[in-house]
Amino acid sequence: MTQEFRTIAPLSYEINPVQLLAPQYFTLDNGIPVYIIDAGTEDIIKFDLVFDAGSFYQSQPLVASLSNKCLQEGTSNYTSKKIASTVDYYGAHLRAAATKDDARLSLYCLGRHFDKLLPLVNEVAFEAIFPAREVKTIVAKSRHEWEVNMEKVRYVAQTHFPALIFGADHPYGSRASAEDFERLDREHLSDFHQQFYVQRPFKILISGKVPEQIITRINAIFGQTTINKNPWIPQITDPGYSVNQQHLISKENALQSALRIGKVLFNKHHSDYIKMKVVSTILGGYFGSRLMTNIREDKGYTYGIGANLSSLKHGGMFSIASEVGVDVRAKAVDEIFKEIDILRNELVDESELHLVKNYLLGSFMRHADGPFALSELVKSVVDYDLDMNYFVRYQETIKNITAKEIRELAVKYLDPASMITLVAGK
Repeated sequence: MTQEFRTIAPLSYEINPVQLLAPQYFTLDNGIPVYIIDAGTEDIIKFDLVFDAGSFYQSQPLVASLSNKCLQEGTSNYTSKKIASTVDYYGAHLRAAATKDDARLSLYCLGRHFDKLLPLVNEVAFEAIFPAREVKTIVAKSRHEWEVNMEKVRYVAQTHFPALIFGADHPYGSRASAEDFERLDREHLSDFHQQFYVQRPFKILISGKVPEQIITRINAIFGQTTINKNPWIPQITDPGYSVNQQHLISKENALQSALRIGKVLFNKHHSDYIKMKVVSTILGGYFGSRLMTNIREDKGYTYGIGANLSSLKHGGMFSIASEVGVDVRAKAVDEIFKEIDILRNELVDESELHLVKNYLLGSFMRHADGPFALSELVKSVVDYDLDMNYFVRYQETIKNITAKEIRELAVKYLDPASMITLVAGK
């Protein structure tokens, strides 16, 4: 049988902007905001409690992430085993996660079991007791995972790079050490929980096929407690980034070198943020990007490479990340800066720009597919005190950006002299 391979790409069509379903907005009796995406046909609900309790707010490393991990280890009325068995009994899933900016407790369940699980979620979120034995086990397990990961150049680069970009003393630049695990105890976690979960305002996001009178039910459980509404003012220092551009972390037994190149930039509030997302995508934001085409497809130096513009509540950063063979790391770095230089000096071809625009708009539509995905988009704007009009501007900006603007942005923000390069490896 003869195999035929496509030699001409299929036609691509322009994607028209879409209008997203706006969330319903309510406030509970104590002022807690609630955002509801009532959509979908299946009897499933996602219920998110979102707290300003990420690593940005911790006074020492590990406290935010481990406080979040230990939420399900026990309350006054539930042991960790009982929490797990209750969630399993109703065919639900309870997940905790923490990032640099926030922490979240998420419940996935059938709508008909929602009322039965709400009291449990409330206890886990606000009445966690951090049992000493369970905390000790979680800390020991986390330390083991950290020690294993620190043998991987990818993880080493990932944890060290923010300290070079923001400064080791900046909340976004702090990183854990073995000593941090040693001095951590349950009191640290309990105190953090009291300050940033129990006493501070939080947000509720609900998505899926939402039952009637859901606000009344939620208000009865989450709307009656007293919230300390005095704003917590973070002590934000200017990024104390490294004055040296080149950094090497030696791992003598490493078979690959992890590369990180980047700089402090800005978040979604900046007028150039969306446009720089286009620039970043052209450079290394999708499989057909310039960095992938050059360094993976043409040179064979890596399996994957990407560029990303990260938005954080109190800042942002541009970064390029890859793992390459030890023998080609210098060549790979040279090729990265070569592609940046081309972007700064030459206009993007209209066919490439059209492709990237369609990719970004298509990716946006994919991330808006379904109520759970929509709730993530809602969170991504309310976290920055923005509204759903942000997504209208997002689509319009992508559709209208020009090749000239892209070159001007690359010249303005991607000066190699402003970037830091980190290599972790042999």
